[in-house]
Amino acid sequence: MIAVVIVDDHPVVRAGLREILGATADARVTAEFASAEELLACLADLACDLLLLDIRLPGIDGLEALRRIRRLRPGLPVLVLSVYAEEQFALRALKAGASGYLAKESAPEELIRAVRRVAAGGRFLSAAFAEKLAYTSLGAKADRLPHERLSDRELQVLRLLAGGMSQAEIARRLGLSAKTVATYRGRIAVKTGLATTAEMVAYAVRNGLCEEGRPSSP
Repeated sequence: MIAVVIVDDHPVVRAGLREILGATADARVTAEFASAEELLACLADLACDLLLLDIRLPGIDGLEALRRIRRLRPGLPVLVLSVYAEEQFALRALKAGASGYLAKESAPEELIRAVRRVAAGGRFLSAAFAEKLAYTSLGAKADRLPHERLSDRELQVLRLLAGGMSQAEIARRLGLSAKTVATYRGRIAVKTGLATTAEMVAYAVRNGLCEEGRPSSP
């Protein structure tokens, strides 16, 4: 029996995942958390075979949570389940320590396949995205989008800016100084060519990068 722990801030999503996994003969949900902070507080002693982790979480986001999970439980398989398409975050999630990535729009059958494969020690990506990665690795590199040049922290700041947060609010949320956030914003501008907040918002909307909530008006 695969003991699955869900980390997602939406009760309806958690209920749906519980129902899907509960209908299988070999998996069950043993615990649920609404934030990465709640998970990390008890992860060291948590009995589970697999984590189902959302990328978009309040407080510590999924990518940062992955890095901390790897330090606390390096051998624990993590399947990222996200509203974001694979092209946007899958590679970052894998680099941060995930064993697989699945879009929330996927069919229940694909979720079950992904859970079984990752719990068995394998990796899971959709066939289409796996083919794209293989094509790129053979040297046929597609043009990189501007946000793909950003570090994980820079991307996080971009998403929060696009979600309508001020630099001071971002500093408080991420536990950084206002000066550090301003530095990240400057790096974003240099790497992407997006000089103003309005340009960053418009770019994030076009590329589906907005953090939770509605984007601020340009």
